[in-house]
Amino acid sequence: MNIEVETTLAKNLRTTEGMKAYDAVCKRLLVNREILASIMQSCLEEYRNMDRKDIEACIEGNPQIGTIAVFPDEVAESETEANQPRQTKLPEQIRGANVEDSTVKENTNTYDIRFYATAPGTDGLIEIIINLEVQNDFYEGYPLIKRALYYCCRMISSQYGTEFVHQEYDKIKKVYSIWLCAEPPKNRQNTITRYVMKEENIIGDVAEKREDYDLLTAVMICLGPEKEEKCQGVLKLLEVLLSSEKAAEEKTKVLSEEFDITMTEILEGGIYEMCNLSKGVEQKGFQRGVEQGMERGIEQETLRSIQSLMKTLHLTAEQAMEALQIETAKRTIYAEKLTVH
Repeated sequence: MNIEVETTLAKNLRTTEGMKAYDAVCKRLLVNREILASIMQSCLEEYRNMDRKDIEACIEGNPQIGTIAVFPDEVAESETEANQPRQTKLPEQIRGANVEDSTVKENTNTYDIRFYATAPGTDGLIEIIINLEVQNDFYEGYPLIKRALYYCCRMISSQYGTEFVHQEYDKIKKVYSIWLCAEPPKNRQNTITRYVMKEENIIGDVAEKREDYDLLTAVMICLGPEKEEKCQGVLKLLEVLLSSEKAAEEKTKVLSEEFDITMTEILEGGIYEMCNLSKGVEQKGFQRGVEQGMERGIEQETLRSIQSLMKTLHLTAEQAMEALQIETAKRTIYAEKLTVH
């Protein structure tokens, strides 16, 4: 093999491993109970009027990091004989601590963080299943909110055989999928948006118990520049925690003094580890910045072409994109950007 190729390959492998390590540290920081409680207090309706310490006590066991498959049926199918009945897991098997940080199959898509929590309900305490995902790129070739809602649906459907069997639908637990976006587009920076199910009377006036239909909610937390006025509360907490620019000493000072986060040995060690790793992936970030700049240039040129066809030939956006043979997966993204422009 050519020496230059070997060097490039080795560099890419080191960079990939560095990014994986950085990602793992981010998730370990986010499962800190005080930080999780801050997110729950700001974003989840059930905890809005609760004290953070009380919310911490609602978190059951140790949140699981990258151990629960989003597509458990696919994993089960590959691990059982075609004519063998699938094994259902008991509730105890999907809760509590799990020391593994990866799945057996590297290509298995897992939830970043998933855990159970209790909350006050109309008839006493209820249980909720919460998923927290860390996302860098807001545009992945599809609307991110659709993926968030899909994760909600998977968490609902996967309860069969673990939380309920047969027709015990009354035992279905509410689920939340929270998406923390570190690099959202400008129009979404420093925003928190919730997508919920609600009852709407078309004819007549009826009212079902809310807990019977309010079963899934997706939340998008989009970070942004700390200097903006909107960057306060949990937005500032997370921006400071995950910042690749702030020194570890500054992070621990702000988190401790402004947000009353206890600087345990584990949390402080994780913050220092993240800062050290961020230096190691800086060059990757620069390279990615160059690549993104090129991508943005192509994207802007495509947008101008779409607008030109729409104006000169009086086409709709969809017709213009069809004429330019833009792949279907990217059309929603361009349509959103056209409305912004």
